Order: sequence, then structure tokens, then C-alpha cells
Amino acid sequence: MKTILILENDPRILCIIFKILLEIRLDYAPIVLSTSEQVEKLINPNDMVFDLILLDRNCSLGRSFHILDIAKFGPDKVIGMSSVPQYNDDLLERGVTKITTKDYDNLNQFTSDLKKAISMFFT
Repeated sequence: MKTILILENDPRILCIIFKILLEIRLDYAPIVLSTSEQVEKLINPNDMVFDLILLDRNCSLGRSFHILDIAKFGPDKVIGMSSVPQYNDDLLERGVTKITTKDYDNLNQFTSDLKKAISMFFT
């Protein structure tokens, strides 16, 4: 079973993510958080291990999910998925190598790109 941390606050995007996970028939245990405060208090101080982290930037509090201690959990386990190119570039500077740009004008393309990224991650 794969443990997946999903840091995303948009219900539309969460639906896309879960649809993808169902389609690739991955046996997974998801943890979904919608605020950076939850990351700060529940995730960063914890010794949990994640197989995959799906990381948006903006949270429901208007703050940043990038508060996640990426170095601790492993940049190789992160797929960045912001709609703002600069935010994705910020993740690249922190060692993340997998980025899927979220495009609200073309969610079909985002879905396809994210599905490929997740599928490649587990093959």
C-alpha cells in the first residue's frame, strides 16, 4: 500500500486526483490537507514516510503549502502542481524534479499530465 500526502485545497483538483488514483488502480492510503497550518503542526514535526507527495502551493488560508519540509521527506517523492510557473520554479530550486503545471483553462491536459507523472512514479 502506498501512502500519498495530498496538499491541495481545491475540490475540483482533489476530484481529479482521486479519479486518477482509481484509474491506475493504485492501492493507496491518502492523507489530504487543505491548510499550511495543518502541514506545519501535523506533518513537518512527524516522522511519517510518504511514497508520494502531491504539492500545490496556495492553501485555504491564503498561505503556502511550500512550508512542507521537502528536504526531510525527500524532493524525489514530490510532484509539484501549481498553476503559477514561479511557484513550480521555486520547487525546482528546492530539489523537486517532477512538476505538472495546473492549467485551469485546460484541466483535461493537466489530468493527463498528472496521470502520467503519477503512473511513472510507481512503475
